[in-house]
Amino acid sequence: MPDSADAPKTAADVDWFTVIVREHSTALIRYFVRRGPRQDAEDLAAEVFATAWRRRNDLPREAVLPWLYRTAGFTLANSRRKHIDLPVDEVPESGVVRVDGDPELNLLFDAELRGALASVGERDRQILLLHAWEGLDGADLAEVLGISRSGADAALSRARKRLRDAWGERMSF
Repeated sequence: MPDSADAPKTAADVDWFTVIVREHSTALIRYFVRRGPRQDAEDLAAEVFATAWRRRNDLPREAVLPWLYRTAGFTLANSRRKHIDLPVDEVPESGVVRVDGDPELNLLFDAELRGALASVGERDRQILLLHAWEGLDGADLAEVLGISRSGADAALSRARKRLRDAWGERMSF
């Protein structure tokens, strides 16, 4: 698609974009914090918003956040290719279910969860994390993945099953 950066900007464009940034900047920064170094999150979010501004005429008004998440995925992938030292697919220590307040059990649980997530494959992991961390399902998940609603529902169901199977294998010791 052609870049709309050269399209004349109007006061309505500026107002619309200001609302978009206010409404979605926290969600976008959280998306990046959960997937990489905290210090890069704001810069990566700014890249996504810069892309959104350039592509403002192509952005679906009824599905802005899914479009931003999809663009965030591409932005993060590009960033990881540029910076080899970025951690890949790391689950943060916070926000994970805690086991009985016991630090040793928590470490074991975290390691097992990371292992189970690592074993399901990149696409399943992406789907699971978009659903669990970003709260996406249905049409929004489909929009981010670039597939139909029924395809997204099926992909989420399959990803959940693979994670359950991977978890079961890890916990059956």
